[in-house]
Order: sequence, then structure tokens, then C-alpha cells
Amino acid sequence: MAFKPANNIQDLQYFGEFGGVNPSISDSSTYTFLSAKTMFDTFEGNADGCYLYSRHSSPSNLYLGEALAAMEGTETANVSASGMGAISPVLMQLCGAGEHIVSSRTIYGGTYAFLKNFIPRFKVSTSFVDITNLEAVEAAINKNTKVLYCESVSNPLLEVADIKGLAEIAKRHHLQLVVDNTFSPLSISPAQLGADIVIHSLTKFINGSSDTVGGVVCGTQEFINELRSVNDGASMLLGSTMDSLRAASVLKNLRTLHIRMQQHSHNANYLAEKFEHDGLKTVYPGLASHPSHQLFKSMMNEKYGYGGMLTIDVGSLDKANALMEMMQNENLGYLAVSLGFYKTLFSAPSSSTSSEISEEEQAEMGLSDGLIRFSIGLDADIERTYQVMRSCMEKLDIL
Repeated sequence: MAFKPANNIQDLQYFGEFGGVNPSISDSSTYTFLSAKTMFDTFEGNADGCYLYSRHSSPSNLYLGEALAAMEGTETANVSASGMGAISPVLMQLCGAGEHIVSSRTIYGGTYAFLKNFIPRFKVSTSFVDITNLEAVEAAINKNTKVLYCESVSNPLLEVADIKGLAEIAKRHHLQLVVDNTFSPLSISPAQLGADIVIHSLTKFINGSSDTVGGVVCGTQEFINELRSVNDGASMLLGSTMDSLRAASVLKNLRTLHIRMQQHSHNANYLAEKFEHDGLKTVYPGLASHPSHQLFKSMMNEKYGYGGMLTIDVGSLDKANALMEMMQNENLGYLAVSLGFYKTLFSAPSSSTSSEISEEEQAEMGLSDGLIRFSIGLDADIERTYQVMRSCMEKLDIL
């Protein structure tokens, strides 16, 4: 039977404290106990259903975590205050001094900076590889490797990871495969393809309204318990806790994710086909010209399409900046980082979200100054959007 992530979310039923159709928000930082023994048991992790302190967990955060675990098909999940507040604790929990990570070379700039510049302070090293080359991935593994890390669809080059192939490598070498699925919620279900841990920045498509920062780690109960341990859990001790009010807000927005992702994907596919037909250098997994089009197609939950992210290369940073400024002036979207908003967002990654990566490494991976990353919005009339975009490009001699 096909995995149906939106059904899994919809089938969860939470009643509020007074019968509300939304669960009550746990607006407390600490919780009372009827006996000292129960408090002790809760500290030891042996009192299911009891809450201790909201840095550890809260009812609102558990509701959201349960829904996200259902979406990804994992045993449970732990929400955090940001996407990096999910990624950093996972890697620190899995790796100690002298150990090693193999990572995709094209990943979010913050993750790259964490692996390249920060975690080496703890004597953890990283090899960055072309994640689409499974032979190169396996060749980078050594006796100290603990983790394979990638994004389902990479930021910003939209490379597609062969999650099944990576999972086979990970199992063969007794590694944990950690997949950031921020760009492709619902479209790809990494845990169903063999990933051990799935991460999202909830800030993006899942929340969808650019008003909240959050993250989640989806995995086994055993691993999430390790992250939450009061003694040595990285999530617990680093303190990247999501606020209960924000968790409740994200949970409400999650319920419309399936509708939004269909529209994001529809609009992105329409624009990608038009841009490519116009002769623009366009990258989108839904295009037959994308080198991993068939791979994405083989992994996807078809109903949700190829996602809302696409890139075009207009040749230079000056042209990219001029086009983005003109598109913003024409009310086509916003010159802004992040993604998943109802309006289209666009930025030049080489000087923004990937600026942590050196110019030499950007050139090596194929990230040019003229690349524009689009997060395509929920426009009701995408044909009109295209016509105005095309007019902007013609004025700047891009077309």
C-alpha cells in the first residue's frame, strides 16, 4: 500500500482541554507533581505522560512532534526552536571527538558552516562530496565515519539525493543516514526510502507563513530519547526549545500543507517549463532535462509534485540583482531569503544563503554569481505571473 503522508497527519485527532477542535496550548514553563516520587521518576525518564520542564518537552510540542512523525512515518519526533536547532544537536549526538561525517557538498550555508567551521572545534571532521555520485560517497567513508548527511533536494543547486542508494551504503558501513527534507515535504518521504533520521526547518514550507522559526528531528523513539536525555542529550542540554505558542501555530498550518504543496509544485513546474522554453538555464526536478528527474520521479509521492523550488542563471550578479529588484517592484514577490511563503521569494545564493561557502568551492560545485533561487508562491494566476516576469527579463535583455 502506498505511503500517504497527508492522511497520516489528518488521521490524528486532538481535542482541547475543554473540547476545543484545536488542542489547548500548554502555556507553562514548569509542571506540578502530586508526589515527589513521580518527579524523581520523570527526571529518570520513567514516567510516561508526565511533564517536567518545557525545555525537556511540553504538550504543545509533543502534539506537533507526533503529527510530523506521522507525516514522515517515523516512531516519534522532537521539535526545536529552529532548523539549525535540529541539525546541530543531531550531529553532535551522533559524533564524538575523532569521528567523521560524509556530507553532500551542496547544502544549506548554515549547515555547511557548522560542519566546516564549528564542529571541528570538537574534533569532528567532515568530507564534502558530490552526493549524486554514490561511488564518491562510499570512497569518502573511513573507519571513523558515523554519519552520511544530505538534503533530499539540495540548497541551492537542487541536486537530488538517491536516498535508497545512500541508505544501502549507510547500512553496509553501519552509519546513520541523516536527511534534511526541508525542500520537499510530502513530495519525498526519506524514512520510507531508508533514511534513519529526517530533519526539517519548519520555518519554510511546513509552517508556510514566514512568521515562525522552528525545526524538527524525526526518528526512532530510542534516538529521540537520547536527544532529550537530561544527562547527555544534545537537544536537552543545548536548549534549542520551541515555544509552545509557536508549536501550536505550526500545527494549525501543517494541516493545510498538502493543499499548499500541490499549488507550489504546480506553479513551479509551469514557470520552469516556460523559462526553459524561453532559453533560460533553468534547473527544476520536474523538467526532463534535470539529471535526476527520473530518480526524483521514482521516489516521489506523486500527488505533491516536484516541489516549489527552481533556479535560473542570468549570467551575472548585476543582472540577477536588477531582475530581482524589478520583480519586487512589479509585486511579483520579495527579494528575501527563506522559502515556502505564499508570495514568491527570490535571492542570489552566492551572496546570501550560501555566502558561507568560499568562492573557490562555489565555483567547484557550479554555484555561479548569476544564479537566482526562487521559492515559487501560491499565485492563483501563474500565467499572469509568468507574463510579467518575462516582461521584466526582456527589459533587462535577459531574454
